[in-house]
Amino acid sequence: MERVVITGMGVISPLGNTIDQFWSRLTAGESGITPIDSFDTTRFKTKIAGSVQGFDPDARFGRKEARRMDRFSQFALAAAEEAWTQSGLRLEELDRERLGVYVGSGVGGIQTLMEQGELLRSRGPERVSPTLIPMLISNMAAAMISIRLGAQGPTLSPVTACSIGNTAIGEAFRLIRYGGADVIVAGGAEAAVTEIALASFGNATALSARSDEPQRASRPFDRNRDGFVMAEGGAIVILESLSHALRRDAVIYGEVTGYGASSDAYHMVATHPEGIGAYQAMKLALSEAGIAPGEVDVISAHATSTIVGDRSETLAIKKLFGEQAYRIPVTANKSMTGHALGAAGGLEAIALLLSLQEGLIPPTINLEQPDESCDLDYVPNVARRAELKIGISNSFGFGGHNAVIVLRKYEA
Repeated sequence: MERVVITGMGVISPLGNTIDQFWSRLTAGESGITPIDSFDTTRFKTKIAGSVQGFDPDARFGRKEARRMDRFSQFALAAAEEAWTQSGLRLEELDRERLGVYVGSGVGGIQTLMEQGELLRSRGPERVSPTLIPMLISNMAAAMISIRLGAQGPTLSPVTACSIGNTAIGEAFRLIRYGGADVIVAGGAEAAVTEIALASFGNATALSARSDEPQRASRPFDRNRDGFVMAEGGAIVILESLSHALRRDAVIYGEVTGYGASSDAYHMVATHPEGIGAYQAMKLALSEAGIAPGEVDVISAHATSTIVGDRSETLAIKKLFGEQAYRIPVTANKSMTGHALGAAGGLEAIALLLSLQEGLIPPTINLEQPDESCDLDYVPNVARRAELKIGISNSFGFGGHNAVIVLRKYEA
């Protein structure tokens, strides 16, 4: 079996649109949550989000091409281009039949659907764009990346809600591990900060209503948390077989060693209160990696800042790690980025890779009064230096989809 390494990373995020910006702000404990300015929020219960700033699709892709892509596809393609550049891969030197793309989105082109729906109502069916469907469907992010690169290998667009990034990375890892591809572009993207999504989540009482304090609204594990904060973005990694990477003398940023997936089989949106699925996914990932729980140095938590979700994840960690759970730092990136849905897993995988490289754990900000049920070491408010070799990243999605990956600092 092949070892699988990561040779490129790219992000579009509320904390910045380059890896350096994202990592600098994340480790500084800065929040990317701001008032929404893309539409009028007067009648909405929640008025804040983790919105991407300074992203100009016309300048990046040209106006004609940009108009043919929904915002989520623009994020995915931009992040993929950054990751590809960082990887140093050269298309002319690749077997494109062994170059794949595994990129998904939970909601897809919801903004395009809203705009075209309004056109249908106001001006009739003749005015609906013929590009509505290809802009709307969630596999289009993967398709656009594949078209841009001429990637003729396996292309997959997983739809596992908020666990998409880890599902994509994990499934790509296995394909490369068993010899089905040399290189796969993997991750997720989301652009669902829209009127209809904000209204629905708000009416479900899932969102934080702390709109007067945007940067303090996302507060995983804190006693006073009141829901998650929506966010958007794209996060892509380049996975490559170690043998392929070594042949071209690539810079290697880390290694994927295990992947675990499970289902809560419990509820449409609620996490299993005992964290059964989360426990199972973590256990499976460590087993595939051949790693004992005691070898894990850091955990990147899903931690959306919901009451049941944070408690159930804490329970799952305790069940798997036992007393060792209290010595493992657990970090919650969503305290700063918000919850980027289908992009969240990719963003957090990249953050974990950088943590292992730099020996620096991003903090969980806004943790002022810990929930009594959440009593682990959540790296409160200030980043921490540590010797790090092995980390796991948790992602859990609506419908009970759980996906966990094990990342390791690269050693030849």
